[in-house]
Amino acid sequence: MLRAVVIDDIDSIRHKNIDVIKSTCPNIAIIGQANSVESGVSLIKQIVPDLVFLDVEMPDGTGFDLLQKLKPITFKVIFITGYEDFAIRAFRFSAVDYLLKPLDPAELTEAVTKAEEALNKDVLELKLNTLFSNLERPKNLQKLVLKTAEKIYSVNIQDIVHCESDKNYTTFHFINAPKLIVSTTLKEYETLLKPFHFFRTHQSHLINMLYFDHFIKSEGGNTIVMKNKSTIPLSVRKKEEFLALIDTL
Repeated sequence: MLRAVVIDDIDSIRHKNIDVIKSTCPNIAIIGQANSVESGVSLIKQIVPDLVFLDVEMPDGTGFDLLQKLKPITFKVIFITGYEDFAIRAFRFSAVDYLLKPLDPAELTEAVTKAEEALNKDVLELKLNTLFSNLERPKNLQKLVLKTAEKIYSVNIQDIVHCESDKNYTTFHFINAPKLIVSTTLKEYETLLKPFHFFRTHQSHLINMLYFDHFIKSEGGNTIVMKNKSTIPLSVRKKEEFLALIDTL
């Protein structure tokens, strides 16, 4: 049984969220609630919960402000936001769980299950520190959390040269670091990284256009050469789009 608190500034939404949590997650015991950053900090210090359902925006600050006041974080966190575009990319890059209002029971159950399986405190701290860093950094200096079979890493997006798919696994190749293999599909990373000058050249390859060096045309197939000398295939159906993209660099 996880002891949880719910922090949201709007009473009606907070009460509704509590009702949904109680009806959906019998393994969660709601032991407190608060309606601001200040009252939330006080509540958490007083009762030391296992899990905090945390609103992003409140009148006296944000959920991020609340966490900064409670470092080091000893509890699990699931963010709740009513703004689909507010910090969503930062959540995804940092692998921090979040839910959209109104709460969807299936998504709530999934988030709580992940919280129960819980990562250790060091991993949680790495994820939250990556989240805070992404919220503060300019777009071109964002970080991405990658989980391999052995460890969890926080990497700089601008250091990724290309990503290579092997079924349900993705290998990340960096400009000055060993490669990392994660058990997540390339499609998911394509969605995340596309706004950062990444281009899907082939069903198995995603490249960082900032590391593009030159393009080789041949009868046997088109090849992209990156600045680290790695060679990447370019599919026929992607050729025109790629050449048009080069003109914009």
